Amino acid sequence: MQHPYKPYLVVIAGPTAVGKTSVTTGLASAYDSPVISADSRQMYREMKIGTAVPSPGQMKKVKHYFVGHLSIHDYYNASMFEMQCIDLLEELYKAGDLVFMTGGSGLYLDAVISGIDDLPPVDPALRKELAEKYRTNGIAWLRQQVKKLDPGYYGEADLRNPNRMLKAVEISLMSGKPYSSFLTGKKKERPFRTVRIGLNRERKELYGIINSRVDEMMQRGLLDEVRELYPFRHLNALNTVGYKELFDYLDNRIDLEKATELIKRNSRRYAKRQLTWLARDRSIRWFHPEDNSGILNFIEKQTGIKSKTYRNDAD
Repeated sequence: MQHPYKPYLVVIAGPTAVGKTSVTTGLASAYDSPVISADSRQMYREMKIGTAVPSPGQMKKVKHYFVGHLSIHDYYNASMFEMQCIDLLEELYKAGDLVFMTGGSGLYLDAVISGIDDLPPVDPALRKELAEKYRTNGIAWLRQQVKKLDPGYYGEADLRNPNRMLKAVEISLMSGKPYSSFLTGKKKERPFRTVRIGLNRERKELYGIINSRVDEMMQRGLLDEVRELYPFRHLNALNTVGYKELFDYLDNRIDLEKATELIKRNSRRYAKRQLTWLARDRSIRWFHPEDNSGILNFIEKQTGIKSKTYRNDAD
């Protein structure tokens, strides 16, 4: 029996600063395909410099989705991204059989590739109330709520991640059931096939690029960008590397040199965590970002679709 044809989603993953955007833009241009961003930070329009969004030239050359479509004041999560992305892919596949998706947010990539657990909707008023209580009472209060409502989840949760814990409390209160009871981990069937590519560099090379990129961001005006966002520093969207450290500088807790060094250090640590997450997926085929022919040959072998001339497009 012949199986129905399915289009392809080519996923380009890797740590921060490895070169995902330039490689993916070049590939998408060669295939006349669009790009879906699965970077949870690039989605916020107010955070351009600190999240290294695609350049205007890259955005003009290739159609990008989920870049700058949110405000830092908007509530958003991986479940919402999953639903919106699946709907978008249905439309994009009417125009072609291959779409690229790239980003360093492992949870967002997994949400589209495999799906995440279906959770009951949360009343916005409850979400606002809990967020306010967290801001007032701190993370110790939040941990206590998780422990009381879902002891099982508390035993395995990342107790440093307020977003995950807030979600656990929201779902537990809305449903009257422990949050963990909804976490089945069952993979969802998708109407497309996935080709998974990982980009990586030698650690010394990658860390050098990270350090240089932070210096470049500072030169481009990252501090001014952060200063404009300072009144909203309590928002979850801004609880991220590059912004937290400069908020501490603006609060006179550290000097600017120290803040810059912390951004570099925390970016390197973030890259290490990203690689640890991606290492779980044995289906990823790893390449150096400059191995253009190797990447193209792999995509053609997996999909049977030929490309035009490829050029790694940094601009």
